[in-house]
Amino acid sequence: MATVTANAPRTALPGFLKQPVVRKLLLLALAAAVLVPLANARWASGAWPGALTVDVSGPLTKVSDWIIDNRDSHPLFLYFLGHLSNAVVICVRAVYLVLLAAGWAGVTAAASLVAWRVAGPRLAAGTGVAFLACGFLGMWVPTMQTLALMVVAVLASVVVGVLLGLAAGLSDRLDRMLRPVLDTMQVLPAFAYLLPVVLVFGIGVPAAVLATVVYAAPPMARLTALGLRGADKEVLEAVESLGTTARQRLLTARIPLARKELLLGLNQTIMMALSMAVIASVIGAGGLGDRVYQALASVDVGAALAAGIPIVLLAVVLDRVTGAAGEKLGEEPHPNGRRLWLYALVGTAAVAVAGRLAGRLDWPDAWALNIAEPVNRAVDWMTDHLYTGVPVVGGTADWAAHFTTWVLDPVRDGLLWLPWWSVLLIVATLAWLIGTWRTALTAVLAMAAIGVLGVWKPSLDTLSQVLAAVAVTLVLGFATGIAAARSDRVERLLRPVLDVFQTMPQFVYLIPVVALFGVGRAPAVAAAVVYALPAVVRITTQGLRQVDPAALESSRSLGATPAQQLRQVQLPLARPALLLAVNQGVVLVLAVVIIGGLVGGGALGYEVVAGLARGDLATGLVAGAAIVCLGLMLDRVTQPTERRAKKGA
Repeated sequence: MATVTANAPRTALPGFLKQPVVRKLLLLALAAAVLVPLANARWASGAWPGALTVDVSGPLTKVSDWIIDNRDSHPLFLYFLGHLSNAVVICVRAVYLVLLAAGWAGVTAAASLVAWRVAGPRLAAGTGVAFLACGFLGMWVPTMQTLALMVVAVLASVVVGVLLGLAAGLSDRLDRMLRPVLDTMQVLPAFAYLLPVVLVFGIGVPAAVLATVVYAAPPMARLTALGLRGADKEVLEAVESLGTTARQRLLTARIPLARKELLLGLNQTIMMALSMAVIASVIGAGGLGDRVYQALASVDVGAALAAGIPIVLLAVVLDRVTGAAGEKLGEEPHPNGRRLWLYALVGTAAVAVAGRLAGRLDWPDAWALNIAEPVNRAVDWMTDHLYTGVPVVGGTADWAAHFTTWVLDPVRDGLLWLPWWSVLLIVATLAWLIGTWRTALTAVLAMAAIGVLGVWKPSLDTLSQVLAAVAVTLVLGFATGIAAARSDRVERLLRPVLDVFQTMPQFVYLIPVVALFGVGRAPAVAAAVVYALPAVVRITTQGLRQVDPAALESSRSLGATPAQQLRQVQLPLARPALLLAVNQGVVLVLAVVIIGGLVGGGALGYEVVAGLARGDLATGLVAGAAIVCLGLMLDRVTQPTERRAKKGA
C-alpha cells in the first residue's frame, strides 16, 4: 500500500503535463517570473526605449537623393530602367488605341462574345450590360484607360508569376528561397509598393504598372508552384517511362495537369491587379481610380460612386468569366468550338467596322447619365437626417464618435500603457500557444523590429484599429456564417451580396463610409469590416457545412438540440476553418486599415500617404516596413501550424 501511495503523485503529474498547452504555459510562466522583474527594473515605462532604436532616415534619405539626382544620367536608368519604362508606356498606349479604334460598340461586342464562348449566353448578356453601364455613367474613356492598364499589368504579372512558379515548382531549393519573399510581398499592403517605384520611375503609368505587377504576381507564382508540385505522380512516372526529357514532361504532363491551378492563379491575379490599378491612381495611373481618388479628396461622393460602379462591374465580369473558364476545364470541347470562335471574331470585327462607318466610335454624350447630383442630394439628406439627430439611436456620426471613444481610444491607450516588453511577451505567448517556438520567435522579432525602426507608437495605434475591426468582423462573420450554414435559403440570399463585396477593390469601400461616417479612425475601421466580412462568412459557412454528417446524426440520435449540436459538434470539428477565417480576417482588415489613412485613419497608413505625397522615402519606407512586420506578426499569431490544425480537426 505504501508503494502505491508513493507512486500515485508521479502517475498524476505526467498525465497533467501531457497537455502541450499546459507545458507551454508553465515554461512561459517560469520565463516571465525571471525576465519580468529584470525588464521592469530596467524599462518601467511603456514607450520603446530610444537606446534600442536605429535611425534609418539618414541612409534612406541619401538613397532617395541619389536616385533623384541620377535618374536622368546614370547608365542604370538610361539603358535599362528607362527602356523598361518606355516599353510599358508603349504597350499601354497601344492597347488603349486598339480599344478606342474598336469603339464602344466593338469593345462591348468583343467582351460579350468572349463571355458567351466561355460561360454561355447568360453571362454574355450580363457582360454586355456591364460595359454599357460604364458608358451610361459617363465613364467610358476612363474605363478604357483602366482596362488598357489592366491588360498590360495582368499579362506582365502572369509572365512573372509563371516564371517564378516554374522555378519554385521544379526546385525545392528555389521554393525555400522564394517562399519568404512571396510571403512578404503578400503581407505588404498595396500602398507601400507605391513610393519606391515612384522614386525610380516618377509619377505616371510605368510606376503604376510595375507596382501592380509586384503586387499581383505572387498569387500566380504560388498557385503555379502548387499545381506543378501537386501533379499526379503516377502520370508523371508513366510519361517518364516513355523516355521523355524533362522539358517534354513539363510541357506534356506537368503544365496540363496544373491547368486548374493556373487558371485560379489568373483569376486571383486579375482581381489583385484591378485592385492595385485603382490604388495606383494616387501616382498618376489615370482611369477610373483617378476619378475615385479626386472625388474622395473633394468629398464628392456622387462623382466617386459614378467612377466606383464601373470598377465593381469590371471586377465582377472578369471574376465570373475566368471562374467559368476554370469550371469548364476538363470537359469535352464543343465539336464546333473553333468555328464558333471564328464567328465571334468575325462578329466583333463587323460591329467595330459598322461603328466606325457610322461615326459612333466615341460614346455619345447625350447618352450619359449624371448620377452624381442625385447621389450628392441623397448624401446631403443622409447628412441632415442620419448623420446626426436621429431620435433614440443617434446618427451615424454619433455611432462613429461613440465607437472611437468607447472602443478605439481605450484599446489604443491600453496598448500604449503596456510596457513594450510586456507586449512582446504577450505576442510570444499567443504565437507559441497556437504554433511552435519558431512561430513565436518570428512574431516577436517582427514586433521588435517595429520598435527598432522607431515607429512603436503609430504601429500600436494601427494595431488597435486592426484589433477593433477584427473583433467586429468576427462577431458579425461568425453569426452570419452560422446562419448561412444552417439555412440553404439564407445562403442563397447572401451569395450574390458576398460575391459583389468580394470582387470590389479596396479603394471603393471608402466611398460609402465617408458618406455615412465622415472622416476619422472609425470610418477606416468600418471600411475594413465590410471588406473582410465576406471572406469570414464564406470560410465559416464552408467549414460548418463540411462537418462529418455521421457525427451530426450521432448527436441527433442522442437527443441533442440544434443549439447543442452547434456548440458541441459543429464548432469543435470546424475549428481549423474557423482559425483560417480569423487569419484571413486579420490580413484583410490590415490592408484596408492602412488605406484608411486617406480618410483620417492616421497611424502607419497616414505616414505611408504622407511619405508618398512628399516623396519622403525614409518616412514612407519605414512605415511600409512596419506594416510588413505588423502583418507578419498578426499572421503568425492567428495561423496555426499544420500539425496543430490537424489535431484540432
